[in-house]
Amino acid sequence: MKERCAWLKLSNKQYVDYHDKEWGRPVHDDRTLFEFLILEGAQAGLSWETVLNKRDHYRKVFYNFDVKKVSKITPAKIEKLLLDPGIIRNRLKVESTVSNAKYFIEIQKEFGSFDKYIWSFTNGKTIYNTFATLKDYPSKTELSDKISKDLKKRGFRFVGSTIIYAFLQACGIVQDHSPNCYLHGKKLVNRSYK
Repeated sequence: MKERCAWLKLSNKQYVDYHDKEWGRPVHDDRTLFEFLILEGAQAGLSWETVLNKRDHYRKVFYNFDVKKVSKITPAKIEKLLLDPGIIRNRLKVESTVSNAKYFIEIQKEFGSFDKYIWSFTNGKTIYNTFATLKDYPSKTELSDKISKDLKKRGFRFVGSTIIYAFLQACGIVQDHSPNCYLHGKKLVNRSYK
């Protein structure tokens, strides 16, 4: 059996697939970057497993994370979403999904794509880390502090440094597979987009 990161819940096949096929793989697709930015924000105060279990429904109600469509969600639609048990029904998180979509579009206009903007913080390179134990993993870093500060300045919400560090890990800007994991240190290829 393959060894995997210690944080992974092996009993959840969806979680294992996420670890094996997505986490830490470089993402350069704006739709997927937007999806992870929103889902990591939705996770605040909850487990990633909770969000992962609701991911398909998030895709359904948020137009497969089409940023232009999400940016046009009306207050009436927000009220309907807040009644939907398939998502995390936190008003601030749902409202920030819509406002963050608008700011995401502004970044796309300024930089040509969100991909160019977010990867510019590491000059387009993945940062490879080696942490001996789970307690050695940081919840945030100087890089996540810097990106969080910039996004907040641009109007984004639910982009604190801890959320941004999780986002960087998910999108392969930071690769934090543990030393015992079969994926540790490997140059992982881009995921296939849905």
